[in-house]
Amino acid sequence: MTAIAELSGHADRSLLIVEDDKPFLERLSRAMETRGFTVTSCDSVSDGLAEIGKAAPAFAVVDLRLGDGNGLDVVSALKRKRPDARAIVLTGYGNIATAVTAVKMGAVDYLSKPADADDVVAALLASGTEKSELPHNPMSADRVRWEHIQRIYEMCNRNVSETARRLNMHRRTLQRILAKRAPR
Repeated sequence: MTAIAELSGHADRSLLIVEDDKPFLERLSRAMETRGFTVTSCDSVSDGLAEIGKAAPAFAVVDLRLGDGNGLDVVSALKRKRPDARAIVLTGYGNIATAVTAVKMGAVDYLSKPADADDVVAALLASGTEKSELPHNPMSADRVRWEHIQRIYEMCNRNVSETARRLNMHRRTLQRILAKRAPR
């Protein structure tokens, strides 16, 4: 529970989480509350902007791609309203260009999904001078690919044909991948 000890130095512990994946949003919200944050959660850009309009939080965790727009709009609005706020961007579609854009808009870090609550807290509370520690067991490229396929499969309500169309792969190839165990 070093996160609570580190957080005790902050008078304002308000945290806004903007994420359209409901189960992940609920898990992250509960985990951040147990670590001492006062959490407000929402699942769209418009709701996130409305929350910032009411009261700009000290911290924010924002998904990059949301159903009604880009999470970077939320980060930008937060930094305009409260320049000292610390925001991080979460995404399942990480690339260098969006990471650079997120940092330019005011995000302090950019994390790829799946990220656990400890990674999120470390990114939110890290000072600008210290570098984050490398993961002890990073995912293999095969595992990252498998996770992405599973995520799209769930987004398509487990419809193999629709998932194959979105991933631009043959349906039977996708069925073989889904039938196998997850790579390590």
